[in-house]
Amino acid sequence: MKNYPFTAIVGQEKMKKALIINGINPKIGGVLIQGEKGTAKSTAVRALADVLPDISVVNLPVSATEDRVVGTLDMERILKTGEKKLEPGILAKADGNILYVDEVNLLEDHLVDILLDTAAMGVNRIEREGVSYEHSSRFVLVGTMNPEEGMLRPQLLDRFGLCVNIESEKKVEERMEVIRRRLHFERNQEAFEKRYEQDQRKLKEQIQWAQKLLPTVEIDDALIGTVAELSIELGIESHRADITVITAAQTLAAWKQRAVVQLEDIYEAAELSLPHRLLQDPMKEKSSYEELVELLRYKVVDNK
Repeated sequence: MKNYPFTAIVGQEKMKKALIINGINPKIGGVLIQGEKGTAKSTAVRALADVLPDISVVNLPVSATEDRVVGTLDMERILKTGEKKLEPGILAKADGNILYVDEVNLLEDHLVDILLDTAAMGVNRIEREGVSYEHSSRFVLVGTMNPEEGMLRPQLLDRFGLCVNIESEKKVEERMEVIRRRLHFERNQEAFEKRYEQDQRKLKEQIQWAQKLLPTVEIDDALIGTVAELSIELGIESHRADITVITAAQTLAAWKQRAVVQLEDIYEAAELSLPHRLLQDPMKEKSSYEELVELLRYKVVDNK
């Protein structure tokens, strides 16, 4: 069965934006997508590969063992010949691709740590009985989860570059359009794919232009100061958060075909980068996420 076209997905704009900018710039640090089943999480991840050049989706099952994830060294061969031979794991297959972990909240914490460390360094290091080996492992990390089935520890949440919360469509017409498109896709995939062929091609080209422009995108000290002030105001301790906001803002600017970051890029990036790093207070009527969205909207209006 073919992948559902990325450009045919109705709504879920934040999720699509977070996936696209990670595809443009994997240094953002991946994206965690939180939402109930049936909200197009897996569909969007698999569809992303079709609009990125020479990339496929590598799945990491929650039942995977550490050896299956990182790979193993053939110790017998090393002892006999002195030659290091890797029996590659999932992280080797993921190099240059999208590494997708569905139900990432059910994966053992130490495996999540390994994934996030590798994603940050771009290198997978294996050590066995005093022998070490490393290989390139640069990938776009995407995790999806249903919060009702349990949450990730805050320390692990902080390691994901971006996080988006998604819900099913609440407007009748948009929900009807989701159904219409899905029925059309299942009835005639070839015709449906052709319908979105031009949109898919346009999106591919826009991503490629953004990738070329990204290394030249500049950000001034005033905007870096804005990011620092925002993190302090929100009580965010991690400096990783500040760096992620700036990296995402530069990528958003490139996506919009601009060589200079603007204030709107900062707040747009912050909305994707900061909510999952806020401490939740169960006594508050509003969630930290809702408060952050209100704060960012106020700041954007105030600075126009």
